[in-house]
Amino acid sequence: MTGVQESAPSPATPALAPPPFAVIPGGQVRRVLQGRERDVVDLVEATYRLHGAGDSVNPPSYFLRFPDRPNARIIALPASIGGPARTDGLKWISSFPDNVAAGLPRASAVLILNDPATGYPFAVLESSIISATRTAASAALAADRLSRDRARPARVGFIGTGLIARYIHTFLAGTGWTFDEVGVHDLAAASAQGFRGYLERSGGPGRITVHDDAESLIRSSDLVVLATVAARPYLHDPAWFAHNPLVLNVSLRDLAPEILLAGANVVDDVDHCLKADTSPHLVEQLTGNRDFLDGTLDDVMAGRVTLPTDRPVVFSPFGLGVLDLAVGRYVYDEVVRAGELTVIEDFFHELSRHG
Repeated sequence: MTGVQESAPSPATPALAPPPFAVIPGGQVRRVLQGRERDVVDLVEATYRLHGAGDSVNPPSYFLRFPDRPNARIIALPASIGGPARTDGLKWISSFPDNVAAGLPRASAVLILNDPATGYPFAVLESSIISATRTAASAALAADRLSRDRARPARVGFIGTGLIARYIHTFLAGTGWTFDEVGVHDLAAASAQGFRGYLERSGGPGRITVHDDAESLIRSSDLVVLATVAARPYLHDPAWFAHNPLVLNVSLRDLAPEILLAGANVVDDVDHCLKADTSPHLVEQLTGNRDFLDGTLDDVMAGRVTLPTDRPVVFSPFGLGVLDLAVGRYVYDEVVRAGELTVIEDFFHELSRHG
């Protein structure tokens, strides 16, 4: 006889059933998350701490690229998170910058949540909102924690004025930040004006200035938010950062190595961030080491790292799948609690092994 004969299940083996499978569209996701900026920032902080303690699995992201569409990509972010809401899952997110010219958002995404007991997926959620939310919450958390030993920024500047920039501003405002000045710069003038309109409608205090160039915005900002689709560095002069601002390097590829080498550097996860030609990855390739890194955001929150006040501080978050899982599970639980979950009956159909 060849092969391996499988033994019959033990009579003591408990019966398992697949969980109900649900679909949560973007409207529900938005209704759950809107106005809960403080709760989500607290959730993201707790998730960073779980990840820092090793209670997560967050393998490398996987990039699907296309020879005929070099500026487009789709990324898979598998992850597993422990804690009170243990969940496995996958975010599948596309970035097609050419969509913007056609009036369609650049990014689209779904998030799949899997039951850790059976492996069966139990929900799929529209995830562009979840992705933007966890990115903005991470940025707002970093802005708070990385500025605690220095003067709190009173002037903020946004380079790149798309959806991510809007969400970051919303989360800063929603967690108590106010600014005397808000600077705006984008290569697309219409986008810069659109973002200015959003800022005016948001009703926050402070003068709004649209800058024609990145240099004037950076020099006049204590907090710089980089939220572009840049594929390679275009900011090269450390002198622009001589006033030691806090830089949220959300888009990851705007800064040349010499700027990072002149500052203090914090990442969300070392191994994840130093890949795919991010600005920190370029520094590693240039220097052959990782000595330029001061630590992770979790290191700062835990008091293991103290940042200097006489240099710029750059936070470079690669974006961790565990954050998407945490926010997605939060949305799922809130929809269940409200009794509004849409279950797809008979989604898992072949459940008898031998028919």
